[in-house]
Amino acid sequence: MLVVLLAAVSASAQLNTDRLTAIGRNAMYFEDYVVSIQYFNQVIRLKPYLAEPYLLRAIAKIQLQDYTGALDDCDKSIERNPFQHGAYYTRGYVLRQLHRYSDSENDFTQALTFSPENKTYMMLRADVRASQKDYTGAMQDIDYLLNREPKNASVLFEKGIVCMQQTDTLCARDAFEQTVKYDSQNAGNWSALGLTYLYLGEDDKALDCLNRSIDLGSHWAGDYINRGILHYRRHNYRGALADLDEAVSLNPQDAGCYYNRGLLRAEVGDLNRAVDDLNQAIELAPDQVDMHYQRGVVQLKLGQWKEAAEDFQILIDRYPYFLPSYYLAAQAHTALGEKKTAFTLRQTAYTLEQRKDSLQAAMSTAKDSLPNTEVMTAQARPKRKDPRKEFSARIAEGSEVQETTEYTSETRGSVQKRYTDVVNEPNVGISYYSQNTDKALYHYIIADYNRSRHLPADISLTITETSLTPEMVNTHFEHITALTERINKTPSADLNFARAIEFAMVQDYASAIDDCTAALTLLKGKTYDAAATAIYTFCRANWRFKLLEYQLANGEIQTRYEAGKAAGKAEMDFDIMLRDYDYVLQLQPDFAYAAYNKAGMLCIQKNYKDAIAHYSIAIDRQPDFAQAYFNRGLTYIYIGEQEKGIQDLSKAGELGIYKAYNLITRFQ
Repeated sequence: MLVVLLAAVSASAQLNTDRLTAIGRNAMYFEDYVVSIQYFNQVIRLKPYLAEPYLLRAIAKIQLQDYTGALDDCDKSIERNPFQHGAYYTRGYVLRQLHRYSDSENDFTQALTFSPENKTYMMLRADVRASQKDYTGAMQDIDYLLNREPKNASVLFEKGIVCMQQTDTLCARDAFEQTVKYDSQNAGNWSALGLTYLYLGEDDKALDCLNRSIDLGSHWAGDYINRGILHYRRHNYRGALADLDEAVSLNPQDAGCYYNRGLLRAEVGDLNRAVDDLNQAIELAPDQVDMHYQRGVVQLKLGQWKEAAEDFQILIDRYPYFLPSYYLAAQAHTALGEKKTAFTLRQTAYTLEQRKDSLQAAMSTAKDSLPNTEVMTAQARPKRKDPRKEFSARIAEGSEVQETTEYTSETRGSVQKRYTDVVNEPNVGISYYSQNTDKALYHYIIADYNRSRHLPADISLTITETSLTPEMVNTHFEHITALTERINKTPSADLNFARAIEFAMVQDYASAIDDCTAALTLLKGKTYDAAATAIYTFCRANWRFKLLEYQLANGEIQTRYEAGKAAGKAEMDFDIMLRDYDYVLQLQPDFAYAAYNKAGMLCIQKNYKDAIAHYSIAIDRQPDFAQAYFNRGLTYIYIGEQEKGIQDLSKAGELGIYKAYNLITRFQ
């Protein structure tokens, strides 16, 4: 419906870009980000010299976490008007999300040049300065803001974070104590203060703070991990286990949750489940070698000598001066009957122990010379929602943005959070049926063919197959019968092609291919029609692929087309299909859909380089071909060129394939 409306508006001589911009703003207000982008696209096509629509489109893309696309739009907006502080703020935010902190700082500084008292700009500049370890600069910004608003809890919280980054725990404690004084209803404030007390060894105060955070509804797994540690220290194993179970539930991908629970289970003698937890922790964080020590200890208790020996060897390789690993490994090898290996390990440990002075010197110069075998404190920054730390569309362009809500529409709200499979968009076909998603698919040879009235109904380019009802199927079979009678009397290319489409509608692709070939043969016998030949050849290639898909799925062909080295009928059919698409492009070089479909075939054969080349041809012939951008983006990602892939997915999202935003979020 939207596409039809936009097409009608675009055709109007009285098009009002101000109204389109206003509608786009309204769509953003209601979190219809994909829809708003389509309106801003229209404004940009009509008045590409304006700065505002690029900035607005960048804001919409930020809400979809398409930072690559947003950055490009910010650049274009600033090129057209370099005096917009909101544009510098927006670009600075995007660069921060892309971890380009130096460039981000420059943009926030530029925004402050135009708006020197803007608190949001200065808070974000402090944040990116701290990310670059410029703690002095970060503190200058924070102190400036605190001089203006000494009771601002958000600024005090930021000060505490910067203090923590400098390992100045006392400074952090003072800042967080002030934070909870002025904002006692924020769970994140109590999380931060509790974590600080935990570092300082003030367990009673830490427990009080974590209890307050959890009572206020904290959903940060770290609060439960840290409170579990405090319960563990107090030998309150039941409370510790309950907290660690909750931590695992809140964040099942956090290795620390499983590691701490594994240690607790080992402490209470639940050894088998302890190993399960430690296995999970190591699987989630294979680079954290320290975990192997505790798993090795538990495996020794279980008599799993071989596994324990392997864990201790990993520790020895990583920490050659950590003597307990040698003795415990020797114990495991002795139990396995490998006395020579056990003797060598003990001898090595003894030799190291005799050289204590040189050992201490070596350890002092070695980075992380000893493993951490204790429980793992949750050291991540507590999550909190801070309006001054998040991107604000209101600040960027002057309109409010509502809180996130849930919608049933697939194109409303934060569509990047809706999971989508990593699969190419389907090939473009020709059918009597089309849907709204096909409105952008157009070529003049199809329109001309329809105007010539060769067929009983108009055909359309389509990328979405329509499911037929039983009544529709019966109608198509009746048409096949009627066309057969006419063909038997007077064969013609038009009639054979009409019957070919009918066969395709009822999925009799073998008959459709035969009729299409017959139509092509009959065309050669009369005045040559290049457009009709291109259409027939394009359809034949598409139907060959459909038939091949069906035969493979049903086991009729015992082969698979892998890495472009197929065998037998599958290989032959692929060659014919590719030749058909090439012939279409020879007849109609601007028919982008043939290049697009050929690229899809090449992807199936894992010939990604040539596939990208043909998607590029399709885009060159039709610059607004959203599906070609989407598929080329995925293909780039398949071959490891992630940056190019995200750029193409961004363009696909901009052109209306909203599911691209979910993939952008995941690949970024």
